[in-house]
Amino acid sequence: MKNNLVPNNQKLIDTETFNSLPPRHKEVVTDFFKVLDKQEGGVVDRFETAVDKIADFHDISTDVLYNYFDDEIGKQLGG
Repeated sequence: MKNNLVPNNQKLIDTETFNSLPPRHKEVVTDFFKVLDKQEGGVVDRFETAVDKIADFHDISTDVLYNYFDDEIGKQLGG
């Protein structure tokens, strides 16, 4: 299903942290949000399930996503 809320010419994520990622990691993070939207359950369960699925799919360590979110949250909170 196409997300009609984001025009084709705009990025879904436009933050300093995201923009500093290498291209492969940008794809990983973007895919994470697509999978997260399809998960059911509580917030923590949905988050962890999406991390695991995307890490397996892209054959990367879950640390890539966890480190991204640690950095993103730190910057958003002024850290």
